[in-house]
Amino acid sequence: METIIVAIIIGAIAGWLAGQIVSGGGFGLIGDIIVGIIGAIIAGYLFPALGVSLGGGWIGSIIAATIGAIILLVILKLVKRA
Repeated sequence: METIIVAIIIGAIAGWLAGQIVSGGGFGLIGDIIVGIIGAIIAGYLFPALGVSLGGGWIGSIIAATIGAIILLVILKLVKRA
């Protein structure tokens, strides 16, 4: 149960940060949580494949999830434009 709560908190923070960085982002609280969690999944696959490690802990998780969420929002923006 604690893991789910931590994932939601990190997802909300990462989604909100990504929405602030990528213009036109920001999907409300639930949308930001979903974007942040999907961003964390993207980063979880992408970073090890590239050999990148941000370390453990909350800060590293938030940074990784934010980068993944930014990638997701940029892809969504490109697909939406096409």
